[in-house]
Parts: sequence; structure tokens; C-alpha cells
Amino acid sequence: MSNATPGTDPLASNPLTRAVLEIDEYASGLGWDQPARLFALVDTARLRAEEPGLASQLGLDEGGEVIAALTPIEQDELPSGAPLDEFLATIAWPDAVTGCALTVERQMLPPSAEGSVPKGLADAELAKWVAEHPDRQEVRMTVAVLRNGTRESALRLREKDSPTEVLTGAGLVPGLAEALTATFATD
Repeated sequence: MSNATPGTDPLASNPLTRAVLEIDEYASGLGWDQPARLFALVDTARLRAEEPGLASQLGLDEGGEVIAALTPIEQDELPSGAPLDEFLATIAWPDAVTGCALTVERQMLPPSAEGSVPKGLADAELAKWVAEHPDRQEVRMTVAVLRNGTRESALRLREKDSPTEVLTGAGLVPGLAEALTATFATD
């Protein structure tokens, strides 16, 4: 886990890690119990060159400040009620988008509880069972992928909601990373 301000520690020197931590920090500022949020990741230098007005609106003017290599741009609100995997399957990004990220809250159980999961539950029943389990934990997952397949994730537990308690790693949420990677697939 990082012990510095998000986006500033040495581990965040990777542009994708910096973008994930920036999105995590943004989502944290909104509080918990939020809907999923989708972000396009664009090359900051290209954005400043090709869309200077938008870059200015986003605060990406060339001041004395170091500008991140990737700029997250939040997309329209995701449709409520639609399963996330089905919604992601409908996305196709324009060439100007270098990557994408999603932040979503979920409930999870520790590995010690996996053996007690009842067999044969439908998705809704399983979700209800997890929500009622005494060892459940709420987690915010921020997962990002680039067109070239590079991945990064950040996990923040609600009970340890602090910038110094954010776990990062490329393989933390592989299923969601696969679904985001598929949004760049060309037929």
C-alpha cells in the first residue's frame, strides 16, 4: 500500500497508475454509495495540441505545474439497471481515446468466507447473501486499461477509507480489466 498522497509517490510514476490514483481520489471526494463511473483516458499532450479549448476547460494549461501524461475524462452517467458487463459490451472508443477506466463499488467477502457460500444461488440471491454476511466489506475498485493491454487497478475498503490505504496492482480485478479491454477490440 502507498504511504503518500495519491499520484505523487514513486510507484505512481507510471502514467496509468497516476491516472488510476487520480480517479480513485476523485471518487473518494464524492463519498460512498455512488454509481459506477466511466472515464476515457486521453493523451494529455495530444489533447492540448488538438483541443486547446477543452484542455483549458480541464485546467491543462501549461503553467509551471507538471501535467500528467494521461487525462481522465468522465463520461455520461451509466444507465441504471443495466448489467455492467452488458453495458461495457456496447462501447466503442474513438481513436483519440488511449484507454479507459471504471470505478465501481461492490461488496466482497474475505477468502475465509468462500467455503460457506451456498451452492446454486442465482445472482440476486447471492448478492443478498453477501450483503447480509457479517464479514462482508465494501470496496471501491478503480480499474483502467490502455489500448495496448496495459492494466492498473486501485482498491479502497470503506472501513479503511484513507489515501494511505489504497492498494494498487495490475492484476487485482482481472474480470473487470478484461471487460474494459474488450471495449477496444476491433472486429
